[in-house]
Order: sequence, then structure tokens, then C-alpha cells
Amino acid sequence: MSNESNVIELARFRILEGAERLLVSERPRMVEALHRRFPGCLAAYLTREDDGGWLDVIVWRSRAEAEEAARMITTIPECAAWFGHISESGGIRHVEVVDAWSATGAGS
Repeated sequence: MSNESNVIELARFRILEGAERLLVSERPRMVEALHRRFPGCLAAYLTREDDGGWLDVIVWRSRAEAEEAARMITTIPECAAWFGHISESGGIRHVEVVDAWSATGAGS
């Protein structure tokens, strides 16, 4: 595996009953703090699954940056506070991007 490959972090979780509004409204501040501390964070997508669970999808510049952030994330106050809305973690996985296409990059 090349150290230059982007990595996607997949984090499944469930939230506390009634926490959805705060989870979503506090998200921009949390992601901004995450990116400020870990500039290798390239994009973040918060998704809701059909079963009511949530999946956080974060694109990282490299596996090393993703793994460092995973180890240190609770040291960022905004992230630690945001995690307070989570009732159950399904863990995280890191997957290497081997091919990508983006409509935003088309024609550039």
C-alpha cells in the first residue's frame, strides 16, 4: 500500500434518544476543530442509515493521519463534547481508496 493513498474512515454509531438536533447542529464546529488539529482530514460526511443508526464517513489524506487522529480525537474538546451524543459505538474501520471519481473534479 502506498503512503500516498487516501483513506476513508467509517465509524458506525447510535445516538442518545432526542440528541439528533444537537448532533447535527454541533457537527460543523466539531469538524472544523478536527480539521484544524488534523489538516489531513479532507472531507466529512455524516449519514443516517435505514435502521436508525449513523455512519460517519471521513476522507483522510493518508492512513497514518487517520490513525493518529483516531488515537488523539478525544483530546479535541469539540470532538469529545460531540461524542457525548453517542450512546453506542459500532467501531471504526479504515479503507484505502484504490480508485475514485468525482463530478466536482470533472472537466477541470
